[in-house]
Amino acid sequence: MKALKYDPLDIVVTGVGGQGNVLASQVLGLALLTAGYEVTVGETYGLSQRGGSVTSQVRVSSGPVLGPMMPDHRATAIVSLEPLEALRLLGVYGHPGVVVLTNDRPLRPLGVLAGEQLYPEPAELRATLESLCAKLYWLPATAAALELGNHILANVVLLGALCGLDLLPIGAAEVEAALGDMFPESKMALNREALAKGLALVRAA
Repeated sequence: MKALKYDPLDIVVTGVGGQGNVLASQVLGLALLTAGYEVTVGETYGLSQRGGSVTSQVRVSSGPVLGPMMPDHRATAIVSLEPLEALRLLGVYGHPGVVVLTNDRPLRPLGVLAGEQLYPEPAELRATLESLCAKLYWLPATAAALELGNHILANVVLLGALCGLDLLPIGAAEVEAALGDMFPESKMALNREALAKGLALVRAA
């Protein structure tokens, strides 16, 4: 079992209802647990059926089992399927050393679509995120998923991207195996392609 670079390793996975971030956290947790680490996964839900925030916390350690909810301002990495959610979670779990991986595709809430609220311009949002973290990976995860025919694969694309960073003690092969435990083989070809696209995106960033 490879030593953890960060112990504990605290990863926040966030998005809005329907984007699949809970599944992503479960896959990541299973991959790490199978590799022999102590893992806890916790979730918090907003109005997820209406596009509200959904946040998962994956906590990994080599020692005793940790509580499912990490302390504020302690995240090692924030993985976000929606860029404004990344900014919101930085306010809770961020610190100058945190790494942020975010999908670049916004999902504007109903209030914005109705003209009642404002959503930041992408360039402004990206610049703000960059100023608040050690490293930002602003990735076209939805666009990559759409190349495979299904936008929901953005969550697996971001898992692949996470595997390409020097944060996890496991790689894409272990995440692929966890996906294989959760999906039938008929679904795995697309999942493998999505992981590979995520790896390629982060290596080119």
